[in-house]
Amino acid sequence: MAVSTADHAVVADPGAVLAAARARRAAGRVLVTLARSVAIFVPVFLVATFLTFALRAISGLSPAHIQLGESATPDAVARIEQQWGLDRPFLAQYWTWFTNILHGQLGASWSNGANIAELISNGLAISLSVVTLALIIGVVFGFGLGTLAAVRRTTWIDRAITGFLTVFSVMPPFVVGIVLVTVFAVGLGWLPAAGYVPASVGTWPWFTHILLPALALSLDPMADVARQLRSGLIASYQENYVTGAIVRGLSPRRIFFRHVLRNGVGPALSVLGWRFPTLIGGSVVTEWIFGLQGFGRFANDSAQAGDVPAVQGVLVVSIVLVVTFNLIVNVVLGRVTPASQRGV
Repeated sequence: MAVSTADHAVVADPGAVLAAARARRAAGRVLVTLARSVAIFVPVFLVATFLTFALRAISGLSPAHIQLGESATPDAVARIEQQWGLDRPFLAQYWTWFTNILHGQLGASWSNGANIAELISNGLAISLSVVTLALIIGVVFGFGLGTLAAVRRTTWIDRAITGFLTVFSVMPPFVVGIVLVTVFAVGLGWLPAAGYVPASVGTWPWFTHILLPALALSLDPMADVARQLRSGLIASYQENYVTGAIVRGLSPRRIFFRHVLRNGVGPALSVLGWRFPTLIGGSVVTEWIFGLQGFGRFANDSAQAGDVPAVQGVLVVSIVLVVTFNLIVNVVLGRVTPASQRGV
């Protein structure tokens, strides 16, 4: 009797069964995407960390040259390198360094002995605040402009948006930053010209200090997202399933959101995967203009000083950031776009 009651419940509520099946398939797709990404990440991380650690041997730099100058005697150089453990075999040094980074320990700076993990975390908080806001601005306005250009394709609106995007894409962020400071900070006095205030001090002061540098960095990803989305949506509009939906009498709004957008958003999302590291790397000049002691500026200063452990720490953190962000993009693609769900 219990079995027949359960069978009756299943038959009586087929919608719940269908929803549960869809949820299981969606969870399975996410797990498959995660597994594939991890399978790629592990060997890439191992090779990248090995090459990163080999940086010191390739460069020939030594902490003795930073601390004592070029006139250091061979005995002094050998003594300092022994203190840093650089007299050990290369693979032994690498294994110690690798196990340390797995525990979040990036070593000490050759310049001042400071904890590199703390120095990077301080700069990373600033850079990620600016880059995240720049991505949000770029994605929001890029999706809006790209969608409008695709819906109004071949009209003056499409041509005007395409022209504006072309101008945005060729404007260097440092030029945009100088113009923004001149207009909104010096001329109008609406926003601070430089400096950084942590979010713990106040949300509004934090936001006003990162808005101008974020705007300077957002124009290029905005143009890329808009162009890719426009192309993807126009291509989707030309597919047979859109023609079939029109024949069935579906509304333009439903056709756009259910068919065109889901199939045409893939290229725009994919471009974000390589835009993120570009923004991190391109933030160096922007941070100089706005007086920000961010991650990019720390990397630049460490490279100029020959501080190899700091540069190694920057590279490791950059690898983790890029892989993590691309993993998020892949999961979103697998969840949103039908082609990715089919493994196309």
